[in-house]
Amino acid sequence: MHYRRVSRVSVAAAGLTALALLGLVGCDSGTGETGSAAGGGPSVIAPGEPGEANRTLSAEEARRQRVEDDSPNSADVSYVRMMIQHHAQALEMTALVPDRAESPKIVKLAERIAAAQQPEIEAMKGWLRSHDKAERDDGHGHEHATMPGMATQAQLKQLRAADGKAFDQLFLTLMITHHQGAVTMSTELKGQGNNIRMEEMADDVVAQQTSEISRMRALM
Repeated sequence: MHYRRVSRVSVAAAGLTALALLGLVGCDSGTGETGSAAGGGPSVIAPGEPGEANRTLSAEEARRQRVEDDSPNSADVSYVRMMIQHHAQALEMTALVPDRAESPKIVKLAERIAAAQQPEIEAMKGWLRSHDKAERDDGHGHEHATMPGMATQAQLKQLRAADGKAFDQLFLTLMITHHQGAVTMSTELKGQGNNIRMEEMADDVVAQQTSEISRMRALM
C-alpha cells in the first residue's frame, strides 16, 4: 500500500478559502458577524486524547482545528492498534494456503493479501513509535470480539483442518468477512479520527479490500 502525500499548504489554503467564503456570507447577511454561519451549522464530536473527554465542536471549528493540527487522537491510536491485530490474523490465515488450497487462484490471492498487509503492519507499528504510543493499550490487546470480521479460534481450527475445495470455500468465506470488518473499522475512523495519514490509510484499506472482496466473491 502506498500512502498518498498531502500538501499541508494546500490543506491550509483550502481552509482559508472556506473561512473567506464564510466571511463573505456574513457580510451579505448584514450582520457583520462571520461566526454566525458556523454557529448555525452541525456540531461535531471530537474524540479527546487518551484519558480526556470528548469535545463538541461546530463544523467550522472542526475544519479550523484540522487545518491547524492533525495530531492523532484516541480514535486514530485505537484504529492502528486494532488494525495491526486484524492484519496479523489475515496473515495467519494466508499462511495456511500453500499447503491446503486446491485452486491456484486462491494461492495467488493469498500471496497478494500477505504482500500488502505485512508491510502495512510494519508501517503502523512505525507510526505508533513515531507518536510515542505503545503497540498495545496498557499491555492488553483488544479482544477479538470487539473487532469486526475477526475469525474465532474455533473457525481458525476448522480452517487448519480443512483441505482442497473445502479449504478454499472456508478460506474465502472467512476472508470476505474479515475484509468487511476492516472496511467497517476504516469507515468509522473517517468520522472520528484527526490524523491525516491515518485517514489516508483508512481510504486505502476501504478501496483495496473492497476490491478484493469482489474478487473473492467471484471465486466462490
